[in-house]
Formats: sequence, C-alpha cells, structure tokens
Amino acid sequence: MTAPATTSALYDVPGPHTRRRHRMYALAGTAVLLVLLGWIVYLLIHTGQFAYRKWMPFEYKGIQELLLNGLAGTLKAFGMAAVLSLALGGVLAAGRLSEHRPLRWVATLVVEFFRAMPVLVMIFFVFVALRVQPLPALVTGLTLYNGSVLAEVFRAGVNSVDRGQREAAYSLGLRKTQVMMSVLVPQGVRAMLPAIISQLVVALKDTSLGFLITYEEFLHAGKLIASNLDYDLPFIPVVMVISPIYIGMCMLLSWFANWVAKRERRSVKTRQVEVAAAEPAAPMPGDTRD
Repeated sequence: MTAPATTSALYDVPGPHTRRRHRMYALAGTAVLLVLLGWIVYLLIHTGQFAYRKWMPFEYKGIQELLLNGLAGTLKAFGMAAVLSLALGGVLAAGRLSEHRPLRWVATLVVEFFRAMPVLVMIFFVFVALRVQPLPALVTGLTLYNGSVLAEVFRAGVNSVDRGQREAAYSLGLRKTQVMMSVLVPQGVRAMLPAIISQLVVALKDTSLGFLITYEEFLHAGKLIASNLDYDLPFIPVVMVISPIYIGMCMLLSWFANWVAKRERRSVKTRQVEVAAAEPAAPMPGDTRD
C-alpha cells in the first residue's frame, strides 16, 4: 500500500501518473537533444571540419606557445580587473550607503553612469581617445563596468541583513564602521557571493573584447590561427579548442566560490553556538516569597 501523496502550500506533490508523464517528457527531450547533436556532428563531418589539415596547426610548438601566451594574457587581464573591480565596488558601495547626502549622490551618479555605458565603448574610449596601451585600456573598461555592478551587489547584500542586527549593534555602542565591518558585511557575504561570482565570470568572458584593440589574449591568438590560409581557415577547430577552455575556467571559478561558501559555513566565526536554556534566577536578599 503506497503512502498518500502529501501536498504543499505552493503545489501538489505529483502522483504516479504525473511522474510517469514527466519521465516521458524527459526522455523525449533527451532524444531531441541527441538528434540535434548528431545533426551538428554530421554537418561538421560533411563540411570537412575534422579533416587532418584543419587540425594540423595545433601540432606545432609555435602555435601551442601562441595559445599559452594568449591564455596567460587573458588570466592577467582578468586578475587585474577582478581585484580592481572588487575594490572599486567596495568604495562605491560605501559611498552609496553613506549618511552624507553629497557623497551618496556622487556615488550614485558614478554607479548609474558606468552601469549604463557599454563595456566596449569604454574600452575604445580609453584606448583611442586617451591613447592608453591595450592592457590598461582593457582593464580600465572592465573595472569601471564591473565595479559599478558589484557596488550594487554589495549594497544589496548589506541591506539584506535583518534590520535588528544593525539596531542591536548600535545599541552596544559600536560606531557605523564597526557595525558595517563586524556585523553587516560578514552576514551579507553569503547573499552577495553568488552574484559576485557571476559578475566575475562576466569579467572573465569580457576579456575577449581585448582582441578588438589588438591586446594579445586568448581569443586574439585563436583569431590569428583561424585566419591562416595555409590550413584552409581552421575556424571551427579553433572554436572547438578555445570554447572548452573558457567554459572550464568559468566552472573552476564557480567551484572556487562554492568551496569558499562551504568553508565559511564551517568557520568558527559563523558557526551556530548552542545557548543553554534559561533557569530560574536566585532569590534576591530579603525576598520572603516562596
């Protein structure tokens, strides 16, 4: 005898017929995806994308060094942009949370302006109008945009902490800086972390815009290989080599974020402390009540 299906305030738990129907939908969707994947593979084979001549460049040491140097350039630009974006986001978030109205207005104007500006426009402006070298121009554009977005993430994370936490900290006599650094930010980090990592992934992918200003990053190296007439323009092989590396770096960044979140939950500073149950207080001197 099967147990009766329980219900929820949001939805009814599916019964056996519904679960069977959902499995059929899953199998049908999987079959469609496999057919689509097979069709794509057939087109790649039919157009000769797996021909040895198109994959020959990757055997040469010079091509391998070109890709490795491009990958190093991408990681260098991302590392600089990530650190500067986090720092800029923290400064702008502090300005937006300030009690001083002029400072709050200036920070809000900066955040809204650079959030609305396309990243490519900022990169080209710094590179062309200010005559800055490719790497500083790329890092500047990424920092201004991602720092502005992260400022809103930080502000929202701090404001997501229960108001009672702030009031309790002020009641203990703490200053605003102490309340922010000791109470609000540590608790808000958990709410901020997924959005922070998502924005850093965006910054990592946007480093590919550097090839438009001749910065020698990973995509720029792939473009040089793909435009080689000696190997029949191996564009698809280059994409099939570069794309998994980009995906792997983004997945590694997400894994690192999950590791940091789990480590934080196990930290002594954030671990929940058991409090003993309250006991009757000792009688006051002279109290004759039973």
